[in-house]
Amino acid sequence: MRVGINALFLGLPGTGSGQYTRHLLQALARVDSTNEYLPFSPGPAPPISNLQSPISNRAKLWFEQVSFPRACRRLDLAHVPYFASPLFPTVPTVVTVHDLIPLILPAYRGSLLVRSYTRLVAAAARKAEAVITVSQASQRDIVRHLHIPPERVHVTYEAAGETFQPVENEAQLAAVRQKYALPKRYLLYLGGFDQRKNLPTLLKGFALLVNKRQAQLVIAGKLPGRASPMFPDPRRLIEELGVEESVIFTGWVSEEDKPALLSEAVAFLFPSLYEGFGLPALEAMACGIPVVASNRSSLPEVVGEGGILVEPTDAESLAEAMEALLVDDALRAELRQRALVQAAKFSWEKTALETLAVYRRVAGGRNA
Repeated sequence: MRVGINALFLGLPGTGSGQYTRHLLQALARVDSTNEYLPFSPGPAPPISNLQSPISNRAKLWFEQVSFPRACRRLDLAHVPYFASPLFPTVPTVVTVHDLIPLILPAYRGSLLVRSYTRLVAAAARKAEAVITVSQASQRDIVRHLHIPPERVHVTYEAAGETFQPVENEAQLAAVRQKYALPKRYLLYLGGFDQRKNLPTLLKGFALLVNKRQAQLVIAGKLPGRASPMFPDPRRLIEELGVEESVIFTGWVSEEDKPALLSEAVAFLFPSLYEGFGLPALEAMACGIPVVASNRSSLPEVVGEGGILVEPTDAESLAEAMEALLVDDALRAELRQRALVQAAKFSWEKTALETLAVYRRVAGGRNA
């Protein structure tokens, strides 16, 4: 079986689609030596791996809807690892739909052009032979909003990368502490600043905690350049809440530093209102860190018993969960072990094998 892979995002590892594509291709190479996987990217030069930013919207659309399906005409199967399969596929096609944020959350629907694109890829997904998604919650959303029969929507969970594991090397930990000016004990947030991440409620919960006891919150990641309803500036709310002395901003964090940053945290906070999967929570658990997460969308599937699930709009519940992990050593130790056990249930090899099973089902076993 010869499988064409849309590799548009392969050279953009800072994106979720880029990470998914890279990890999946690497894992397929490890578990399958029989079939051939052919990544296609916009060309002829430079290849996508050399691009510093995404190609233009027009070029992207042309590649997705014309160039990629043409390139796959003589193959057995095509896989688009993000929500943009061709409306007129030339071979049986599998598409991975990670989430339906533009359809479910009104604030994310964008301009008329963006809404038109969303309608296009939604119609294209209905023509795909199979849809892969990354959680049971997303599967339910796809069945409901795209009206695709559930038997055509297959769940293959994502996984944390191999580098995400407890870091015990003191020199490595000390270097990260110094680099990002980390306090001795801290709660950690890392996961973006857009509206659905629900950072304002997290900060209100943290302010309630600080009113009762001393605590430090580290907010990691590059802050929005300009505040907007979609990207509220957390610094303004922090000033209003009067907790400036208790919050540390790290700025952008490199991928190689994330395991140490996570390993040093007392707890990882992730009260997102909607996730297709929720990889940051799983990465934290893979480092042995208890998670306080939202009880919505996919997060209960990902976190399981490896953390504390709370109603994300309830600041008091968030404060109570943070306090419990700060003061209760036994609870924290228990959740650390549970987190490691839960994280071990996910692997890219398992994802690849389940994806391969979808390929074989769609191709009817030809050459597989």
